[in-house]
Amino acid sequence: MRVYYVYILKCNDDSYYTGITNNVEKRFAEHQTGMLKDAYTYKRRPLTLEFFQVFNDVNQAIYFEKKIKKWTRAKKEALIKGEFNMLQVLSECRNATHFKYKN
Repeated sequence: MRVYYVYILKCNDDSYYTGITNNVEKRFAEHQTGMLKDAYTYKRRPLTLEFFQVFNDVNQAIYFEKKIKKWTRAKKEALIKGEFNMLQVLSECRNATHFKYKN
């Protein structure tokens, strides 16, 4: 059975990069050595592997990767720290025109 990893790297410029692979150690080494000069991480090395999650279904992994890429920095950091209870709080809209009424 194949496994797939969704991972988050922290770049030298303090940004985050999210990706998917079937070999997290190999892929991290490729990012770290700058294998692809046009890659987002190339000029942002050195990198640290902050998070990864294992999936048995490639479609679930792709879905999760795309979802994380849309998250705010705060939400990514909550995931990295394992603060799962904060994910819902950080997902709630704080926009003045879109809020929940409390009775």
